[in-house]
Amino acid sequence: MTTDSIEHASAPAEAPPHPAPLPHPPHPARLRSSADPARLTWSLRGRTPGEIALSADGADVTPEWAWGGSTGRGIRVCVVDSGVERDHPDVGTVDGSWVVVGDEDGFRVVPTDTGDMCGHGTACASIVRRLAPDCELHSVRVLGERFSGTGDVLLAGLRWAVQQRFDVVNLSLSTTRAKFAQALHELADEAYFGGTALVASAHNTPVESFPWRFSSVFSVGSHQETDQDLHLYNPEPPVEFFAAGQNVSVAWLGGKTIRTTGNSFATPFVTGTCARILAKHPGLTLFQLKSVLYLTAANVQVDTRGAA
Repeated sequence: MTTDSIEHASAPAEAPPHPAPLPHPPHPARLRSSADPARLTWSLRGRTPGEIALSADGADVTPEWAWGGSTGRGIRVCVVDSGVERDHPDVGTVDGSWVVVGDEDGFRVVPTDTGDMCGHGTACASIVRRLAPDCELHSVRVLGERFSGTGDVLLAGLRWAVQQRFDVVNLSLSTTRAKFAQALHELADEAYFGGTALVASAHNTPVESFPWRFSSVFSVGSHQETDQDLHLYNPEPPVEFFAAGQNVSVAWLGGKTIRTTGNSFATPFVTGTCARILAKHPGLTLFQLKSVLYLTAANVQVDTRGAA
C-alpha cells in the first residue's frame, strides 16, 4: 500500500471547517458495469436518499429493534490504521495497542505504546466510541508518519486482526496495488466465514482499490446528509452502504478535535452501528448483520404485508 492508495485516509490537522468537496459520482444511468471503474459509485454526492429509494419484503426491522439502547458492551472492535492516541477525551480507554514490525524473518505484530502517528486512526476510533461507548476498543498500527505504509504491512496487520477473531474490524484505508488483491480477497473471506465483520471504506476517487471491492466486506462510502445516525443502502453496489462523511467532527492528535470529510470517516459510523447491533443480538451471523443494516437503511421501505 502506498500513499496514492490511501488518499481517502488523509485528513491534515489544519483541515478547514469546510473541506473541498469530493468528486461527484457518475450519473446513475452510467452505473451499469463494475468492470469499468469510471462507472462505480464511491459516495453519494449530489443526490438525496429519496433518489435512491428501495422497497423490500419481510419483517419491519426498525433501528429501535436493531440497536436501541445498545452501547456495544461486550463487542471487540479493532481499528487497523495509524494507531490511536491513548486517553484522548473523545476516545477514552484503548484496550489493546499493537504495531506491525518487520525484519529478515518477515512481519509480526507486537504490543506498542507509541500511540497514533498521524491522527487518522484516532479520528476513526473517536467515531466508533461515539456510537458504541462501551465496546472493547483495540488498535493495530499499519501506517506511519504522513500515512506511509506498504501492502505487506497492511496484510500482516489485517491478518493478525482476523486471527484474533475481533467482532468488528474498521479499515478506513485501501491499496490500489492489484498484486495484493488476491491475498486480501482470501483474507476478507476468512474474516466473513470466521465471524469477523470487516468494515472497509471505498476510495475517495474513482479508482480500483482493495479490499472494499469484495462482497464479503461491509463496504462504505459517504453521504452528505446532516443526520449522522442515518445510513443508506446503495441500490447499485459494489459500495453497499453510505454513512455520514461530510464535515464530520473527529478527534485528532494532542487531544484536539477537527472537522473533516471523506469515506474514511463514514466507515466507523457503520463499524459502531455493527457493534451496537451485535451487542444487542449476539447470535447474529454476518449475513444477518448485513441484512439488518439493509432493512434499517433510511432509503429502504419495507413492505410487511407478505411477511409471515
